[in-house]
Amino acid sequence: QVQLVESGGGLVQAGGSLRLSCAASGRTFSGYAVGWFRQAPGKEREFVATVSRGGGITYYADSVKGRFTISRANAKNTVYLQMISLKLEDTAVYYCAARRDSGASANVHEYDYWGQGTQVTVSS
Repeated sequence: QVQLVESGGGLVQAGGSLRLSCAASGRTFSGYAVGWFRQAPGKEREFVATVSRGGGITYYADSVKGRFTISRANAKNTVYLQMISLKLEDTAVYYCAARRDSGASANVHEYDYWGQGTQVTVSS
C-alpha cells in the first residue's frame, strides 16, 4: 500500500510558476512509476506527465510539453511537477498517482494509488 499526498497548489497569475510535490509513504516509492493527472470542473481526468520508476523515462501531454517538468527524488519519496508559463486552461485539481510497475504510463486506468489532489488556479 502506498499513500500519496500532494502539495504546492495555489493561485497564480497567467505566466507564473508553481511546483507541485507528491510525497509518498508506505511501501518503497522507488518501486513505482508515478504520474500526474488533472481534472477541471465538468471535465474528465486527463494525463499530464509520468515518470518511470528510475526516473529515466518521462512522457508529457502535448498541452504541457515544454512548460512542465516531472522529476523524482526517490531518496525523499517525492515526485515533483515543475510548472512554468502557466495558462488559464491549466486550472484544475492536480492528482499524483502510482502504479505497481516500473513503466511510465499515460493511461489513468493503469494506476493503483491516488492522492487527494491539490488545486491549481491560474488567473488572468
